[in-house]
Amino acid sequence: MRYYFAPMEGLTDSIYRRAHHTYFSGVDRYYMPFLSPTIHRSLTHREDRELPMAGSEAFAAVPQILTKVPDDFLWAAQVCLDRGYDEVNLNVGCPSGTVVSKGKGSGMLRDLEALDRFLDAIFHGSPLPISIKTRLGLEDPGEFPAILEIFNQYPIKELTVHPRVRKQFYNGNVDMEMFRFAAEHSRNPLCYNGDLTSVEQIAAIAREFPAVEAVMIGRGLVADPGLLCGGTDVAALEQFMNALLEEYTVAFGGSRNAMFRLKENWGFLHTRFEGVDKLWKKLRKTTDLNEYKSITAEIFHTLPLR
Repeated sequence: MRYYFAPMEGLTDSIYRRAHHTYFSGVDRYYMPFLSPTIHRSLTHREDRELPMAGSEAFAAVPQILTKVPDDFLWAAQVCLDRGYDEVNLNVGCPSGTVVSKGKGSGMLRDLEALDRFLDAIFHGSPLPISIKTRLGLEDPGEFPAILEIFNQYPIKELTVHPRVRKQFYNGNVDMEMFRFAAEHSRNPLCYNGDLTSVEQIAAIAREFPAVEAVMIGRGLVADPGLLCGGTDVAALEQFMNALLEEYTVAFGGSRNAMFRLKENWGFLHTRFEGVDKLWKKLRKTTDLNEYKSITAEIFHTLPLR
């Protein structure tokens, strides 16, 4: 089984990926939060920073592209090739309202003829192999067989299926019967993504779908960064979070914004600690760096992990 860290906008940026690789093992590939190319054919400062030369990293990473315009995709794929990457990932799954309203992300699943034309153009012109991350549809899982029929026409390096529809966002149950349909009918290699928070769940996927050789984990790994290396050690977690604070303070030009970025991570991390509710409430409210440090130290040193 191969293990991928899912792209999570605002959470798994380049600083986070480097620190995670330093303190925790087990991830085979980190998928980057999306690039969104435009007709201007240039990377923003943030995008340039988030797309380092592939050879400069000590781990494998895959750029993700979010666009509905074939020429924009092909331009971004060439940039990724020039920076040494060996794969690009097309985002056909993002459920964000602003993304979907522009016909991108899971909004591409609304018009399957347009999706087919887009895929035809990029698979004929891409300088790199293309993997795809998708959902089952917009409103109803019954949309998925027609979507899969289109995907089956193309040589997708790997098709990652998050078995929810767009309107669910990340709520409700994943549809394992529809993922089974994908496993039985996909002509391309599959990767499972969705609600994986324990090694037992990963093992269950491997048992139930022996032909599926990869899983992608997002929220589960942010909440439990050591999930894939025997469990998160509190001492390593504290070092990891302190390292992130230092790196973000430099990157953001101050500790205040760094602290607010890390609160996003704590939104997932706090669930790993027993009896954390009062301290989590204080942590959410604080705007003082010293108080933030005091609260997090108390969590690390007084509360047991679940």
